[in-house]
Amino acid sequence: MTGTITSTTVLSPSAVQGFASTIKGDVVQPGDSGYDNARRVFNAMIDRYPKLIAYCTDQSDVIAAIEFARDQKLPVAVRGGGHNGPGLGVVDGGLVIDLSRMNDVQVDPVKRTARVGGGAIWSQVDAATHAHGLATPSGIIASTGVGGLTLGGGLGHLTRKFGLSIDNLMEVDMVLADGRAVTANASEFPDLFWAIRGGGGNFGVVTAFTFRLHPIDTVYAGPMLWPMEKADEIMRWYRDFLPQAQDDLNGFFAFLIVPPGPPFPEELHSEKMCGIVWCYTGPLDQAESVFAPIRTRFGAPALDWVGPIPHPALQGMFDPLYPSGHHWYWKADFFNELTDEAITRHVKYGKELPTAGPGTSTMHLYPIDGAAGRVPKDATAWNYRDAKWAEVIVGVNADPADSAATTEWAKTYWSALHPYSAGGAYINMMMEEGDQRIRATYGSNYDRLSRIKAKYDPSNFFRSNQNILPKA
Repeated sequence: MTGTITSTTVLSPSAVQGFASTIKGDVVQPGDSGYDNARRVFNAMIDRYPKLIAYCTDQSDVIAAIEFARDQKLPVAVRGGGHNGPGLGVVDGGLVIDLSRMNDVQVDPVKRTARVGGGAIWSQVDAATHAHGLATPSGIIASTGVGGLTLGGGLGHLTRKFGLSIDNLMEVDMVLADGRAVTANASEFPDLFWAIRGGGGNFGVVTAFTFRLHPIDTVYAGPMLWPMEKADEIMRWYRDFLPQAQDDLNGFFAFLIVPPGPPFPEELHSEKMCGIVWCYTGPLDQAESVFAPIRTRFGAPALDWVGPIPHPALQGMFDPLYPSGHHWYWKADFFNELTDEAITRHVKYGKELPTAGPGTSTMHLYPIDGAAGRVPKDATAWNYRDAKWAEVIVGVNADPADSAATTEWAKTYWSALHPYSAGGAYINMMMEEGDQRIRATYGSNYDRLSRIKAKYDPSNFFRSNQNILPKA
């Protein structure tokens, strides 16, 4: 069960008024001037109509919202940053618990920790931690919500050096389906803490995260692009090179169309290219020597923007290319290896990148080795520690008329590569694909997750997610 759930509950004006009077935040409903804006999520392909949106300001508001939804038999969706591909942060006919106002970030530079509100986005975290020369692993888009990205795992620029976001999560404050507020960590509710590290929003509403921070300030990073005709050669080199590289070096491979405008060179505008977005966290005085052989191996790159850059600037580098309001269709898989045949297929579909709309459809390969790969697969709910790559294929368009073409490209591309995959996929990069796909993603951890779900949410109250079914 997912965000497509609807409800036949009819809310009386007095019930809505009574609920609104119990929380400090605002409650928005159909007919209100801000309703259409409030129901929107990042992916404009999602068009759902909740009965109410509750902008919670603190944990007591969240408790009140859960109690109201339970009493009124309303389906619930929980929204942080709203970037979720299938739009599971909004539900037809139900209650949206919007956490965006719970975005406080408190940094302890001595303990190297950050306490982050459940509705914060990563740019807010990066700004607060960077002031102290610190950072924690996140993703690659700064406008992404902390909650969704973290609960699904957290792949990004710092994965090989410091692991996934969940590997740096120390504890959470959360509200359970029965309205209890709990703190979960390694010693308190350890089973729940295990489950939320990769298990998504199945177990409750996380109102605050505490992360471990690392001394990261200026990194040597950025994109390096080559002509598409070199894609096969570069992809094969990348496959062999990166797993042998030091943990300080991270880089994700991409197929892309160069945006037709500044700051990109005019001669590259609208060109289909392959690239690697690098992030080197080692000593800056050694960076040039690390990249010298990369820069010369295939001749000079067509574009080389790799250099010293503040970590938050790297995190937000691609945000302007992906504004809210485009139509997105995601497909994903994990890979234990990239065979020559798989690479041949990658290149074939990379050359067929859709040019519709903004021309930002893409394929990324994120490394999962290094620090992330050394965590035992049963240490957290995130099961694919032995995989080497997480693939995501995304069809993006601005005009709904182009959705069929970009979606078909993504589906066809995925179907061609899936036979070479490890079976499951990064939960944050999946659409609504059914129970079997979710089971494949959690693999040997699924039964344990199902038992924990039954313990803390036996009625499956939290089901607008990549849903894990409760089973005793």
